[in-house]
Amino acid sequence: MSLRELREKRGMTQQHLADLAGTTRGRISAYEIGARSIENMTLGTALKLCDALRVSNPRKLLDDKERPKENGHAD
Repeated sequence: MSLRELREKRGMTQQHLADLAGTTRGRISAYEIGARSIENMTLGTALKLCDALRVSNPRKLLDDKERPKENGHAD
């Protein structure tokens, strides 16, 4: 599930998520549209976003697209 999908599922705006995570709305937007790579965010940022979104596993933030495994099957 993408960051945007997680945020919208929780009924949050970008600004609300940014406020809870201690970042800017622009940074949340950049992660959502792919201008900033989620894979390159700091662990601290990932944990703050997970806390704000009530996500227990930071890997959920990385699951924005189904990634094929080596055997060609999706996760």
